[in-house]
Amino acid sequence: MAPGTVGSLFVALIIWLVPFAHAGLVIFFVVVTLAGTWAAHRAERVLGGKDPSAIVIDEIAGMTLAVLPFPPTLAVLAVGFVLFRIFDVTKPFPARASQQLRGGAGIVVDDLIAGLYALIVIAILRTTLGWP
Repeated sequence: MAPGTVGSLFVALIIWLVPFAHAGLVIFFVVVTLAGTWAAHRAERVLGGKDPSAIVIDEIAGMTLAVLPFPPTLAVLAVGFVLFRIFDVTKPFPARASQQLRGGAGIVVDDLIAGLYALIVIAILRTTLGWP
């Protein structure tokens, strides 16, 4: 299984199993995003190459964003996981272009965009179909 998929699944399980209050999940997201951007920048230098697959903090931030405003039900987390992975792999505009950013920002921003796209689709599904 690809490291990005494992990282995304890991955070979905964390959100499912840890009884975060909404404010706690927001704090988790902010800390992971800020600390993760810094750590990804450092790790990229140590590991060499652009956005090494060993760095998965970006998937953790993006997956968290995908489900952040919703109740952490199994359905929301499953749909969020699938949508986030689709958007993370396909990198729709402007995600692919954001990878040109240097350092940790170039690693994290495309996953935040993928997470935002997933969040939007979940919001549309919830508004129009009442699901998940």
